[in-house]
Amino acid sequence: MPALVKRLTSARLADVNYAAESLRDAARYEPCDGVYTVSNTCHATQTLLLGAHLDRLEDSALREGISLKLDRSCLRRALRQMIVDSGYGDARFRISVPANAPDELLLTIEPFQPPAPHIISEGVRCITSTAAARSNPASKSSMWMHQRESLLSAMPADIYEIFLVGPRGGILEGLTSNFYAINNGELLTAGDGVLAGIARKIVFEVCIGILPLRRHAPRLDDLPHFSEAFLTSSSRGIIPVVEIDGGAIGGGKVGLFTRKLRTVYDRWVADHLEEL
Repeated sequence: MPALVKRLTSARLADVNYAAESLRDAARYEPCDGVYTVSNTCHATQTLLLGAHLDRLEDSALREGISLKLDRSCLRRALRQMIVDSGYGDARFRISVPANAPDELLLTIEPFQPPAPHIISEGVRCITSTAAARSNPASKSSMWMHQRESLLSAMPADIYEIFLVGPRGGILEGLTSNFYAINNGELLTAGDGVLAGIARKIVFEVCIGILPLRRHAPRLDDLPHFSEAFLTSSSRGIIPVVEIDGGAIGGGKVGLFTRKLRTVYDRWVADHLEEL
C-alpha cells in the first residue's frame, strides 16, 4: 500500500500535491529546514510514549531556531483519524514541522511492518562510517533526514545499518538508530553527541538490575572485545548486532543479555501503550 500524506493546518487535515510510496519516499518532498519524529502504532490506534516524542519535537525545534508549540490534542485526533480512515491497521507515522511554516504540520503514515523474526533470532550485519557527521546531533532535523539518504541508498543489501564513528574513534549512533555494546560486563552507549532516542530511554530503565550502564561511546578499536551489541529505534525496539565491519561479535550469535533485554523491553512496551 502507498503512504498517506496530509497537511494539518488550523485543526484541519488537507491533501498535499504529491503522492509517495513510503515514508522514505515522501521525505524527498519535505523541506530540508525543519524537524520531525517517527513512531508507530500497535493494535491500530495505540502508541508508545507519544508525549515524549512530542517533547523531543519541540526541543528539536528550539535547537533549530523554530518557534513551535504543538496543539497535542488536535494532533492526536488528526493522527487517529488518518490511521482509522487508511485501513492500514498498525501504522508507522512521521510528524514533520517545516521551519518556514511551523503551524502547518506534515503527517505521513504507512503500513507498519515489524522486524522479521529471523532478524531478532539471528541478528544483523552492520558497517561503520567516518564520512558523515550530524551538525546538531541532539536535534532530529529534517536536514539530517536528507543528508543521510546518499548513505542509505549506497548501503549494501546485506547490511542493516551504518554506525557513525566520531573523531576520537567512538561508535556514536546509527543513521536511524542508537547503538550499544556490552564489554567487560557493562552496557556502553554514547552519552552525548547523539540523538536522545525514545527507545533509548526505555533501555536505560529496563537494564537496571541486568547490566550496569555506562554512558560512554564504545570504541571501534575495542570491537574484538565486545561480547554483545545491539541497536534500538522506536519502530523496531532492540535489534541484535552480530557483525560490524566484517568482525563477528559474540561469535556471530545473539547474546543472552541482548535476548533478556529485548524480552523485558517488549514487556515494558506492552504495559505502557496508550490510545491516541
